[in-house]
Amino acid sequence: MTTVDAYQDRCEQLFTAGGNAAVRRAAQEGLDELGPHPDLYCWLALGHAAEDDDDHDDRAEEAFRAGLALDADHLGLLAGYAELCLRADAFEYPGRAARARVLAGRLDELAPESAEAQQVAAARRWANRSYWDELRWGAAAAMVTGHDTEEQARTLDADLRKGGGTAPGEADAVDRDAIVRAATLEALSGSWNAPVRFLGRHRTAAWTGCGILCVLTNTVLRQTGAVDSLSLWGALWVVPLLIVDRRFAAVRKEAEARHIAALEASLAGRR
Repeated sequence: MTTVDAYQDRCEQLFTAGGNAAVRRAAQEGLDELGPHPDLYCWLALGHAAEDDDDHDDRAEEAFRAGLALDADHLGLLAGYAELCLRADAFEYPGRAARARVLAGRLDELAPESAEAQQVAAARRWANRSYWDELRWGAAAAMVTGHDTEEQARTLDADLRKGGGTAPGEADAVDRDAIVRAATLEALSGSWNAPVRFLGRHRTAAWTGCGILCVLTNTVLRQTGAVDSLSLWGALWVVPLLIVDRRFAAVRKEAEARHIAALEASLAGRR
């Protein structure tokens, strides 16, 4: 029989890898095999809550409640449930939103200096974020995505110069970086993808040049009388770069799915 600790380890590794559905499967398998347990209900709830979807939020709340019915002072359940409630729309889910204060208060009573209490405090700051915070975080996320695309494109270029790098079937089954490299090589090699690879490697410079071309295009169109005011024609320069970003992002998404599937199979095989 697999122990609760073994199931928790599986759930933690899958959650860290972003495999929310795999976390739910592992937690549910543990509940089916070992019976009700607060730690497994916590992972099941977190696997639902991470989807940030109304239906999954409802399922997460059910799991949090089931776990707290077994252990009302479980720090992980209290923190996760408080985060879920802090994220809830107060107009659409007033009861859920109101429970955040009760849960956070109970957590502060039990362990005010714990990592779980700090986690809820961070979630509260996120819930109270301003419009400018949203803009800053959105810009930071875009920068991270752009960096990922450039790094992915440069790694692909290095693999091609070496003669192909790691073949898709030879990548380490649970090595995320190896799977991303293999998936990128599989999807974006070939001469027809050369422009995609070039723009990916020079993404920052390409977006800078694109902005200049957009402004110049609109200026020329206005000066020649083709348009009377600001038009969208200049924005057409953005289209190729958006396509490139989507191509690389799609490869990363596919690689993540392969990685999670391989990791889930590997962890299940250790039973």
